[in-house]
Amino acid sequence: MLTDKAIQNLAPKEKPFKKYDAQGLYIEVKPGGNKLWRFKFTFVGKAKLLALGKYPAMSLKAARQKRDEALVKLSQGIDPALEKQQRKQEQVVQKQVADNTFEKVAREWWEANKDTWSLNYAGTIWRRIEANLLPWIGNKPISMIDPPLLLTQLRRIEQREAHEAARRIAQISSSIFTFAIGTGKAERNPAAEIKGVLKKVPVRHLPAITEPSDIRNLLLAMDGFDCSYTVYCALQMSILVFLRPGELRNATWEEIDFKEALWSIPSARMKMRKDHLVPLADQAMKILNDLRPLTEGTPGNFIFPGERLNGRPMSENTVNAALRSLGYAKEKMCAHGFRTLASTRLHESGKWDSRVIEVQLAHTDKNTIRGIYNRAIYLDERRRMMQWWADYLDQLRAGGKMLPFPQAEAVNG
Repeated sequence: MLTDKAIQNLAPKEKPFKKYDAQGLYIEVKPGGNKLWRFKFTFVGKAKLLALGKYPAMSLKAARQKRDEALVKLSQGIDPALEKQQRKQEQVVQKQVADNTFEKVAREWWEANKDTWSLNYAGTIWRRIEANLLPWIGNKPISMIDPPLLLTQLRRIEQREAHEAARRIAQISSSIFTFAIGTGKAERNPAAEIKGVLKKVPVRHLPAITEPSDIRNLLLAMDGFDCSYTVYCALQMSILVFLRPGELRNATWEEIDFKEALWSIPSARMKMRKDHLVPLADQAMKILNDLRPLTEGTPGNFIFPGERLNGRPMSENTVNAALRSLGYAKEKMCAHGFRTLASTRLHESGKWDSRVIEVQLAHTDKNTIRGIYNRAIYLDERRRMMQWWADYLDQLRAGGKMLPFPQAEAVNG
């Protein structure tokens, strides 16, 4: 039988050696001086070892207690070494589960994808996650989130009558869970399993006017609008270049090539995260030349700065507010509606290949053959189209005949 004094007096040797206590318990002394407790036993006819701890952190008394607990397990037909190994594995799994919370995985997904989005869109995505999911399931292990739990959160959004928001959050959630499965942090996608359970959202197109007579009335109302010159120019440019509102209001003077009459928008400001070129018609160039002395060189060098000139662009609501002031209710026309207006009339004109129009609208091409986006694709054709569009608007403004477009064969680009 060992004693504490005898253990303390055990000096290391060139090779490891053992000193036995009783009932399979012994201490092994390593050449470096470490003294390790071991329990030797037989299970199903096979000799096995169980590591108990290191002396003196584990005393002789504690080591004997551990041995006695192992003997009890053996009497119950339990392999204490295998049980310890399984317990360690469970602890590792539990730690991995605890570390991989929904919030942590969602942020990893967002970080992995944000460079493919515009800055504004990336911010919108994270704000949706932060406001609608994190307060309730952010700290939960992602592998523990099941369909009923996720559905509860989506129902919470539906209760606010925000059905479109619920649909978008469901799509974002599905992408996050797909990412989690691919990175080995989850085994199921509860968002996919509840697909079809949410209330169907009626298709709501962004409001826009598209009839020539209505467009003419809008143009005349815009021409006579009593507002700041910057807002006036933003309205006029909106219908000439039909960019997304954020792409327009965040424009800077560095992006304009006056010699080539080209507007080069960097990928960071585009929804599809791709550089974009906007050929500028003569009418658009005149507006920019007139506005240039007023806003070039102001803080931020924005083409359409905010009224306070504090280095921030025009507010995202400015163009919409202007339309409201002109008498156009939000159900009738919005800033984004200028894109719909132009797209509808250009397609119906029969003069322009649909591919040319879609490239100018900076829409993603889902055709795998044409999926590699070239910002200069169809550029010559787009130049002609943008000038034709500006001239067409002038004709409407002047009260020219507004006959239906002939069903001419589209020009190939």
